[in-house]
Amino acid sequence: MGYPKFKKLVFCTDLSENADYAFEFAYGIAKRDGGLLYILHVIPDNLYRAYAESCIAKETVEKIHKEFEENLANNYREHYVKKIENGVPFKIVTKSGREDDEIVKFAKQEKADLIVMGTHGRTGVKHVLLGSVAEKVLRQSPVPVFVIPSREKLERS
Repeated sequence: MGYPKFKKLVFCTDLSENADYAFEFAYGIAKRDGGLLYILHVIPDNLYRAYAESCIAKETVEKIHKEFEENLANNYREHYVKKIENGVPFKIVTKSGREDDEIVKFAKQEKADLIVMGTHGRTGVKHVLLGSVAEKVLRQSPVPVFVIPSREKLERS
């Protein structure tokens, strides 16, 4: 009996250590199956952004956006791109909005076979207050979701 081949994988990152660990799994699957690896980062909507932009000079806003994009590109390169071997196809995608909605929408749009993401493993009050993007994606996703607990959590078990 063979295993399913995943030809389009969506790896979701918040550029945290947990995401970096989950990348190892996503990259391994893409390499094994010869799949296209989407590296997806969703920038959460900020309620105060529009207000702040209305109070700051346009040139300053443009400078901030440019520095942010450069920083994001450097993070992609340091966290992921430099670890990808030749022959493993990948695309970097940045979206903005509500994380779970954007992840599911992107997976549907690209007809992905698998979503891979890390989890912070929050419990109790932190979970109630901050929620869980992974849990929301699991509930909404029409494709399989591979949720990777933090390396620390795996090592403790």
